[in-house]
Parts: sequence; C-alpha cells; structure tokens
Amino acid sequence: MAIQYAFPKLIHLSRPLTKGYLTATLFSYPAKAKWCRLAKWFSTLSPKDKAKIVKDVSQLVLARRTRMCNFLEYKDTKIVYRRYASLFFIAGCSSEDNELITLEIIHRYVEQMDKYYGNVCELDIIFSFTKAYYILDEILLAGELQETSKKNVLRCIGQQDSLEDMEVSDDQLDKL
Repeated sequence: MAIQYAFPKLIHLSRPLTKGYLTATLFSYPAKAKWCRLAKWFSTLSPKDKAKIVKDVSQLVLARRTRMCNFLEYKDTKIVYRRYASLFFIAGCSSEDNELITLEIIHRYVEQMDKYYGNVCELDIIFSFTKAYYILDEILLAGELQETSKKNVLRCIGQQDSLEDMEVSDDQLDKL
C-alpha cells in the first residue's frame, strides 16, 4: 500500500510494499484544517482508499507533539514527516527503506520550493500548485529520486517558466 498526499500543512511521500519503489504523495494542510490541497499518487488506489489514507495519516501526524519522533507506523507502512513553519511534509515508505533518506527527499523538496517561491507558504501552494507539482516531478520520477542536483532542478524549472512565457507571448501576438 502506498500513501501520497500534499497538504499546505502536510505533504506526504510514500512507497508501496514492492522493494525499492518510492511513491510520493503531497498533502498541503493548514494546521487545523481537514482538507487536502494537493495530492500526487504514484500507485493506483480507489478514491475511497485515498480519502481514508489522507484522513488517517493526517490525524496521526497532526495529533503528535512537536518533540516526538518524526517516524511512525501506519498499517504496514512507515510514515516519515517533517514540519516546516506552517507546512507538514509527510512520506510513507516500506519497512525495508531507510527513513532518513526519505526525510532527506522531503528536505530537498522543501529547499527547492523555498528557492523557487522565496520562502514557500500555503498560499504559494494554493495559487501556484502546478509549479509545486512540477518541482516534485523534477525531483522524483515514478516515486524514485531522479535528480539530486539542486542547480539542475532550478535550471529546469527556469527553462519551463521561459517556455511558458514564450507561449503566452505567441498567443498574445496571434490575437492581434
């Protein structure tokens, strides 16, 4: 079972039970809210199962005190989470996976979002969620870490922004 979500206060990465396959989900949750802002799944689950996982994992994480360990068990998945300001980032991994590597993937994602948005906050994720997904897609491929270079990720995101700007300019010229 894999878990993947994105909350303004919770972002979740997870691995299914198959060896070496990371699945990621992003959750963006306000601290006390119970709704999901972003969700990215690398495994196929029914909407009902996804909703149950989001609800269960968010309740488990939000109920924990700040001084508690960042790892916990959910069914046969290890949940790894970290809070950055008003955002929680959550990932699930199999029992064979290293939790510290998963924690580092979460940290790299947050660093990239911070560099792109300039001190990322919930509103950045809400109003520019496509960029949040794009950053995650540059870092992870099919749930596996694909790019470790922070410079390469930012360069690719900058190139994507340039292409989008060129398309907007071309569309405006066509309208004239």
